[in-house]
Amino acid sequence: MRIILHGGAGGIPGEPEPRQAVLDDAADAGASESDPLSAVETAVRVLESDRRFNAGVGGAVQSDGVVRTDAGVMLSDRQVGAAAGMEGVEHAVSVARAVLEDTPHVLLTGEPAVEFAADAGVETGVDLFTDETRERWANADAPDGSPSEHLAWLADRFGGSTSDPTAEAGDGYLPTNEGTSASGDRSARNARLPGHDNSEETSAGSDRSARNARLPGHDNSEETSAGSDRSARNARLPGHDTVGAVATDGETFASATSTGGRWFALAGRVGDVPQIGSGFYASPAGGASTTGAGEDIARVTLARRAVGHLERGCDAQTAADLAIAEFGELTGSSAGIILLDDEGFGSAYNSDGMQTSTASN
Repeated sequence: MRIILHGGAGGIPGEPEPRQAVLDDAADAGASESDPLSAVETAVRVLESDRRFNAGVGGAVQSDGVVRTDAGVMLSDRQVGAAAGMEGVEHAVSVARAVLEDTPHVLLTGEPAVEFAADAGVETGVDLFTDETRERWANADAPDGSPSEHLAWLADRFGGSTSDPTAEAGDGYLPTNEGTSASGDRSARNARLPGHDNSEETSAGSDRSARNARLPGHDNSEETSAGSDRSARNARLPGHDTVGAVATDGETFASATSTGGRWFALAGRVGDVPQIGSGFYASPAGGASTTGAGEDIARVTLARRAVGHLERGCDAQTAADLAIAEFGELTGSSAGIILLDDEGFGSAYNSDGMQTSTASN
């Protein structure tokens, strides 16, 4: 079993070492499983239970004061399951797996998804707040009013336009064309791709100590806008991230992504994570999991785009680099991605950092 996972793209975390230790433990736990779907579920469940990651416990609070979780899983034979907008569900990835295995559907949402989770044996009614998220929500003093009033409060507090509720950039999510990538022993082909600057690119072999941090100190002070002008939408809104994993046993690929959403988003908001081809995707060529500016990731179906590069003959690292370069050019926004193919691992991002881990067993 080979597995790669990420803890979310965004700003450099204040406590990277403990986060990295959790990522490494999650990778090892996933690699010990006997099939790829169990591998990604096991790894993601570890991250959903750790407050340091925005998934499960410690997820973001929406405008009505509720934490809602989303997740999606997919196999390379195109079996797929996803669940979104679930209150009180820590292990959204397990609900997504149950949708895949136990229903004819691909996506369940809201309270019916919670009821399904309980029927499937996934624990519900979990308090997803931590001391930190409870304090942050209390100190925010968000208005208890209409959606338009909440959007106006967001614009006043964080900047941006009330006419575009999808403004995404946030803390550590300023748009940039500076890409950073890493993979297992691929320094020769981490090409200088057009549209982003890889001058501070980091590459490493299989040695975990060299490849774990992925926390480059490159300067993101220069914003870049692309496609339709998104300078108003790429406002300094509160940050968010996700967790994800991709695994293979040499025959089947499995991808999984899970999130606690975006801070202060409108109640009921669902981003890229549970959308097939946006937050996650798998095919016989390999699998992908994404993280970052959710609405923009969904607009360009980033995971499907990256796996498409695998299908056209790119290796995992080149596919990751190409996908993030294209994403930056199309959206002017920030994201990260992990990929796995028959030969190795790939990861790339254009945010300040994205911690990853890999394991083989």
